[in-house]
Amino acid sequence: MAECKDKAVDLLKSKYAKKLYDEVKDLPIIDYHCHLSPKEIYEDIPFGNIGEMWLGGDHYKWRLMRAFGIDEKYITGDADWKEKFMYFSKAVGYAYGNPIKDWVALELQFFFGITTPLNEATALEIWDKANEVIAEKQLSPRKLIEMANVEYIATTDDPCDDLKYHDLIANQGSLKAKVVPSFRVDNIVLAREENYSDYIAKLSNASGIKITDLASMQRAVIARMDYFVERGCKFSDVGVQGFPKRAAHFGEANKTFTKLIAGKKVSDEDFDGLWGYLYVFLGKAYAQRGMVMQLHLAVTRNSNSVMFEKCGRDSGFDCVGDAFDVSYIKNIINIMNSEGGLPKTIIYTLNPTMYYPLVTMCGAFKDVVIGISWWFCDHKRGMYETLNTLSELSHINSLVGMLTDSRSFLSYTRHDYYRQIVCDFLGGLMQNDEDVYAVEVAKALCYGNARKLVEGK
Repeated sequence: MAECKDKAVDLLKSKYAKKLYDEVKDLPIIDYHCHLSPKEIYEDIPFGNIGEMWLGGDHYKWRLMRAFGIDEKYITGDADWKEKFMYFSKAVGYAYGNPIKDWVALELQFFFGITTPLNEATALEIWDKANEVIAEKQLSPRKLIEMANVEYIATTDDPCDDLKYHDLIANQGSLKAKVVPSFRVDNIVLAREENYSDYIAKLSNASGIKITDLASMQRAVIARMDYFVERGCKFSDVGVQGFPKRAAHFGEANKTFTKLIAGKKVSDEDFDGLWGYLYVFLGKAYAQRGMVMQLHLAVTRNSNSVMFEKCGRDSGFDCVGDAFDVSYIKNIINIMNSEGGLPKTIIYTLNPTMYYPLVTMCGAFKDVVIGISWWFCDHKRGMYETLNTLSELSHINSLVGMLTDSRSFLSYTRHDYYRQIVCDFLGGLMQNDEDVYAVEVAKALCYGNARKLVEGK
């Protein structure tokens, strides 16, 4: 990354912060939760232009454009990339306070050497210059990964995925970064979805195990989990709306499961019991395999039904969910712990009002930690809030680092954004230049703790 004094975005307010940043700015990046496409990484096709590179799948940017009043034609519609880029540039120019304005500045500087602020007046100049760099350097997914000094990438993958492209990347062996799958279980636990029986049939085919009841479903899930682990999987993930209030015993959960796969309706209470049972079952399986369980909480999916029908999932129509009783999570975690099956766990919340109770709950269990500010909370204030709450109520050194949660190959500058914030936060607490412990903490938060997760420590 560029020296801090030359940065398009400089968040370092003290000499101590700048000293810390010098220690961490060049550390490798471990991205243990993202939505990059392994197919795109394998195929490594150079991008055609910066519009495609920026706006091809980044719903953060799409939401910003919609909020500015831009017509959907220039967001996910049939306008060409140049038109979309011009409208995005106009939106960014006025987006004071939004982190995308900072991220854009960092991306332009780091990947293209452009320090001119992006806005409506500079859009054409930046379009031409960035595209010259793309063409000259033949910028492709792998080149961007290598430029950003990425060491480890954990993509997000459904248990039924064949992981073909992960195998191809591994066998090819030419990429410095390690690319591995993550075990994303949304479709397993969303047992009340209309097409759940279809998904169970798909899981049955993928695992080679005929699923007729809960026991056979568990065997199928374990078979797929082991398939993932054989390919380097260290992380699981789930990010669905709500959280179970209780966990049923096996007999009760099995009755509910067999009804659901038969297309029958079940009560809220019965579904809740099955849902909790599945979380406990999965947690134990993760613990046995040394996997990390990630829980993404307080999200509401696909809020705009009209646009969901038009654009599909992950198009920028999710939102912050209501806060809920943290005792629900505590109960499920406690069952895992009591039965000897609690994995290393990272808990994220999209609703910041949950930070206080979640941080204190995490402190009651070994190896359960709060995650860094996620999604709608990963702006400056959100990350400072997380750092403050964590340091005041727990231990700052328990934070396991930054994740991009992104579909964009340019988003690795968010790690630099995070590193500046961490160093500024710690720098504000340092007493003198000889505070070596602050340097150690900065290194741990920016790289070391994530490295330990990957190594299973």
